[in-house]
Amino acid sequence: MKKLTLNFVLVSFFLIFFARSPQASPQSAPPAPASGQPAAASSAQSHSQSKITAYTLPPDLYRKARNRGRIGFASRIIGFFYGLLVLWFILRRKLSAKYRDWAENVSRNGFLQAFVFIPLLVLTIGVLQLPLDIFEESVSKLYKISVQPWPSWIADWAKAQLLTIIIGALLAWILYAVIRKSPRRWWFYFWVISLPLLLFGLFISPYVIDPLFNKYEPFSTKAPQLVPELQRVTRRAGQEISPERMFWMKASDKTIATNASVNGFGASKRIIIWDTTLAQETTDEVLTDFGHEMGHYVLGHIWKGFLFLAAMIFVLLYLGYRTIGWLLAPSGAAWGIRSLGDWASLPALLLLITLFGFAANVVGNAFSRYQENQADIYSLEVAHGIIPDPGQASAHSFQIYGETVLVDPDPNPVNVFLFFDHPTVSDRIRLFVTYDPWSKGESPQFVY
Repeated sequence: MKKLTLNFVLVSFFLIFFARSPQASPQSAPPAPASGQPAAASSAQSHSQSKITAYTLPPDLYRKARNRGRIGFASRIIGFFYGLLVLWFILRRKLSAKYRDWAENVSRNGFLQAFVFIPLLVLTIGVLQLPLDIFEESVSKLYKISVQPWPSWIADWAKAQLLTIIIGALLAWILYAVIRKSPRRWWFYFWVISLPLLLFGLFISPYVIDPLFNKYEPFSTKAPQLVPELQRVTRRAGQEISPERMFWMKASDKTIATNASVNGFGASKRIIIWDTTLAQETTDEVLTDFGHEMGHYVLGHIWKGFLFLAAMIFVLLYLGYRTIGWLLAPSGAAWGIRSLGDWASLPALLLLITLFGFAANVVGNAFSRYQENQADIYSLEVAHGIIPDPGQASAHSFQIYGETVLVDPDPNPVNVFLFFDHPTVSDRIRLFVTYDPWSKGESPQFVY
């Protein structure tokens, strides 16, 4: 898997709304060539004839990848501070106080007020951050990574805003009801309430949210010849994953990147492989991608990730509780905020959680990199004995990916530490071409 993104529901439930920053904004999916794109096909053919020993790029692609990496790093840093500026602007201009007044004039009912106040706030934030979103999409188009037409991109942006409004309004209604009921324990009670909501969102996402942005079909329908091969991998791991849990996703209408992922929870959990992956990778490479995703599946990374996220939310809410009074005491009156239980205080709370959330993202990314490394090892082990050389198959897959989407071979270490939720491509290929416990008489870590 090239990039295991956080489930959109989890992002929507907390990161997009309660820690709104450019890092948490819905982004275009990573790229991979669609069927019929000769560049990817020729790249796959050329690499299939050579042994990969490290991730390298020819000089022209190296320069582009370095430039793209620098632009991405700078945009993340600028985006974080710009996100804080947006929230400060809303407070300084008393926009949240004005929206509160409008909501209170509409109704005395808190639920109805939430569905007046939150749409106004979300759209204000979304429109103010739109220039950054457009810039990032323009860069992807400049480097020919995104192939999504602007009307389609705008439609996705609008759908993301609508989801944020609906989910955000429900959460804000619950949050402020709890704050007004228990000014001293609201952070804990809201955390407890949020956990089943997060699980429910994770469960329904494959059925309700994901199809709003991409087309999904059962793998048995789109690539039936691969199902028996995939089942060989599952049986090698001592698992039985039904073909009904294997899905094909159309990505080629938006991006040229390859990817695969594990989505859902419990009965909705499924493994997804993009059509771009099938178009430009060999069967052996697809099997290693599948093995990686099955590693997330078998090693319990979804529920472990959920527990980790729950712990991070607990900390963020507590820090928000401990510091919101400090922020509102000198400035609340100037911003038109009556008290913490006032709708108008929400941007101030978001401002604090965004600040603390930056550090939380760093910790979360480190945890994600650890899980991704485990899934890479699992993939190599589960494919051992099924395909001739899993390490080379994985290395070829990532070499093609790096060339296609211009991945920097030597990213800034600060960038990696702050923002990378996966090991670097260079590190992953290094693992693929060196991991061989069998020839050393050592025991594999996960699959015996």
